[in-house]
Amino acid sequence: MSFYESVFIARQDISASQADALADDFCKSIEENGGKVASRENWGLRTLAYRIKKNRKGYYILLNIEAPATTVEEMERQMRLHEYILRYLTLKVDELATEPSLMMQSASFRDKRPGYNGGDSSDGDGDGDSNDNKTVQGDDQ
Repeated sequence: MSFYESVFIARQDISASQADALADDFCKSIEENGGKVASRENWGLRTLAYRIKKNRKGYYILLNIEAPATTVEEMERQMRLHEYILRYLTLKVDELATEPSLMMQSASFRDKRPGYNGGDSSDGDGDGDSNDNKTVQGDDQ
């Protein structure tokens, strides 16, 4: 069996529980056809980069799947037919990710990166310039 990552976007006018129910339906379809959903991430309601079918926002859900190709084709067919699905993308990967995706990593984890100072300037006054306390040595003319 192959490994896949599938992300789909559901319409903004459904509730979060309905978006989870959609993901449950797709997971059930995968398992009925001989596959396995290794993990599922709900990224929540997010703003789209551009309008899709008159929608400005959508619920993003990621599925990490271990399944044969026919199972993934059936899931994609169901996504095409479903009225609440705006877009979907399925990629074949070499191995499934064991850690949370970048979308799910907390902001505090990203802020702890080496060399990241939180956007503050080095003088600490927060005005963006780092040379408030520096004097310029010039010619005395």
